[in-house]
Amino acid sequence: MWNGLNNEEVETNRKKYGTNSITNVKSKGFLKLLLESLGDPIIKILLIALAIKVVFLFQDSNYFETLGILIAIFLASFISTISEYGSEAAFRRLQEESSKILVKVLRNGKVIEIPLEDVVKNDIVVLQSGDRIPADGYLLKGELRVDESSLNGETKEAKKYPPINVNNLQDSHKLYRGSVVYSGEAYMLVCEVGDKTLYGALAKEVAESAPTSPLKLRLQGLAKFISRIGYCGAALVTISYLFSVIVIDNNFDPNLIMNTLTDFRVMMDHLIYALTLSVTIIVVAVPEGLPMMITLVLSSNMKRMLKSNVLVRRLVGIETAGSINVLLTDKTGTLTKGKLEVNEIISADNIHYKNTKMLKQNKKYYEEIYHSLYYNNDSKRNELGEVFGGNGTDRACLKFIEEDKSINRRIIDKVPFDSKEKYSSTTLDNNITYIKGAIEKLLPNINYYLNRYGEEKILLNRKSLSNIADGLTKKGIRVLALCYTKNNKSLENLVFVGLVAIKDELREEAKEGVNLIRSAGINMIMITGDAKETASSIAKEVGLLDKEDLVLTSEELSKLSDEEIKKIAGNLKVVARALPTDKSRLVKILEEMDLVVGMTGDGVNDAPALKKANVGFAMGSGTEVAKEAADIVILDDNILSISKAILYGRTIFKSIRKFIIYQLTVNMCALILSIIGPFIGINTPITIIQMLWLNMIMDTFSGLAFSFEPALKSYMYEPPKPKSEPIINSYMIGEVLFTGLYSALICILFLKLPIIREFIRVGEDYKYLMTAYFALFIFIGIFNAFNARSERINILANLRKNKVFIAIILFIISVQIYLIYHGGDLFRTYGLKASEFFIVLLLASSVFPIDFIRKLFLRRHHLKTGV
Repeated sequence: MWNGLNNEEVETNRKKYGTNSITNVKSKGFLKLLLESLGDPIIKILLIALAIKVVFLFQDSNYFETLGILIAIFLASFISTISEYGSEAAFRRLQEESSKILVKVLRNGKVIEIPLEDVVKNDIVVLQSGDRIPADGYLLKGELRVDESSLNGETKEAKKYPPINVNNLQDSHKLYRGSVVYSGEAYMLVCEVGDKTLYGALAKEVAESAPTSPLKLRLQGLAKFISRIGYCGAALVTISYLFSVIVIDNNFDPNLIMNTLTDFRVMMDHLIYALTLSVTIIVVAVPEGLPMMITLVLSSNMKRMLKSNVLVRRLVGIETAGSINVLLTDKTGTLTKGKLEVNEIISADNIHYKNTKMLKQNKKYYEEIYHSLYYNNDSKRNELGEVFGGNGTDRACLKFIEEDKSINRRIIDKVPFDSKEKYSSTTLDNNITYIKGAIEKLLPNINYYLNRYGEEKILLNRKSLSNIADGLTKKGIRVLALCYTKNNKSLENLVFVGLVAIKDELREEAKEGVNLIRSAGINMIMITGDAKETASSIAKEVGLLDKEDLVLTSEELSKLSDEEIKKIAGNLKVVARALPTDKSRLVKILEEMDLVVGMTGDGVNDAPALKKANVGFAMGSGTEVAKEAADIVILDDNILSISKAILYGRTIFKSIRKFIIYQLTVNMCALILSIIGPFIGINTPITIIQMLWLNMIMDTFSGLAFSFEPALKSYMYEPPKPKSEPIINSYMIGEVLFTGLYSALICILFLKLPIIREFIRVGEDYKYLMTAYFALFIFIGIFNAFNARSERINILANLRKNKVFIAIILFIISVQIYLIYHGGDLFRTYGLKASEFFIVLLLASSVFPIDFIRKLFLRRHHLKTGV
């Protein structure tokens, strides 16, 4: 027998070969995350605008505008960093659970328990049923059945036994980190630890760079779009200003115009001021509140999603989930419970026994079933009655049959299950051998059957048993045949006892989750290691498979070229007998089709595909490597939680669009006033302090208000947005232009129409008129927020579901009223009469009927043309 390593050898091996820790992808520090957030396309524009403003700071003395941009950049970047840093910390806490696993090793002649990370090369590990193998190694003594599915995707248990042989995955003498012992006891010699294990090698693939998210691509497009608007606006303002001071101010006199053009000092003053104006227009055009709003909406939804068992590791993963076109999903544990259960036992005379109570109605028949299930089984019950050890089938059988102390037999001999022979057997002290295995293997040797009364009868029609088994298999049910023989353990003259129907039942919410995801226009493809018939049956049961849809095996898939797969991708619903490489290949092909791909996985073998997918969903019960590769962790392994992630993603995209409409409308109004103003004698009548308050409304408060828009189930009945669709569509451009033009028109008419002065006092230095104008401008913005948040004609739809929006609007209105009457010289506000205030509200509220007419026209146009 072995003594194991001594303390000195442990330290020597640790220094020489390293520890058993897996090097995870290095967590990004707070500073690195903060710097990365500055790479946001909109923030880049703001940084350029900030640099220009700093250059001209002493020329225009607009400290507040410069400070406002700086604050907008800081808040957006800081909040984004805080959220992602906190999310990463939560994930790390989740990972720490794995490091608490204790391992039994032989050291200094004694078996001791040590943390998993303390295992070193050449340690001798003691393995028992239920243990997770801590490192790669070879079996020294004993026999095991292990589950290697987390490494290779194979659901079939692998049998392991000594002595040492070749070094590959089919090697029945080698054990791999991450595998789980189903049954048996053994000693293992550790040959590789940490990153040098197969588990560690697969984990390195997680470090590959993830694809660019649809949101980032759309924001890059938005940045270019806004830049063009800003540059065009700046050029128009510069031209209009220079035309005004050079031509209009000189009454179109050619001589005076030439004098101005030739006066170097005067022209330099005009050019510098024109350049300052153009910079202001560029700054006005940029929605500086957008980065912060996106951060707020992602962060707030991240917290809401955590309550729905969805842990978001990367903020951008939320929005990407809403853009998914195709979802590649596992079956076991996601669509099904992940636990095999015996549904029923069926006798040869087609009696269906749902439980032990029904079986006990016929004592002799019950005893033979008990012998077959209880004794021909590698699983055990502990003192608490919990079933452990053995494989999934054995555990399911033992859970079905209740322990009966009145039946007490002794096992004389046992033949374990063999994948080639497809059966296991146990001989008891009554000299009867009980056999459990595949019906197709045992059927040719069955000559008798046991009826419901426990009487042996001659079997005249083997086909009847085969038909029952085939019918169950087509329903996705695994079938085992129970037989016995009194003929010296051979398979001759078998007596058929019954069929055991075993199934991994669907999760209760699986059908609802699949229905929601499919109704969202998302193509779901189930990838499973099950046989084609079983996979098809489960896909039909869960509502995934229609008549025209395709079911392919891994072998059939491998025979198709990438181009052929692209042609059938829309109808492909199931890949059976799948290999880990099938997932990565499908992700690559689907992304080449410009589709947004979601991928679920739990094993180490899933990690590369999870990383390559646009959004990876790791299961909470999965391996740490899978979770590291994923963008989102589904804590309850529930398909319904994935549908919630998709819904939240779509809600976020909707919220971002609503905010963009709102802010660009205000910016458009200001832009139009700046361009047209010089021609009609209007310089923007908003002071710097007033503009600062306006920016607070537009950026901070409105961003917060739109961040809490409700996740409406109706969003799940819309098709996913194509990757190529810009964040600003034609509908949004139309609304921004229409409402922006109307708002600017109201402002111009308010200042220029003589009739307005009949209802509102002008006052000394226009103080009352300017007070009213400031109120009008702000209330137009407030009321437009209602128009922007709903595409419906009813602007109050679902308003109660966003209480934050209501609270913020009421707060803004309250502060604005206070400023009107108490702002004084600082805000250039000197109060209004009740009648004057009413006129202001009436004019501002005209945006409601105008927008109503616009929506009504578009709705009727859509009904008539379908466009």
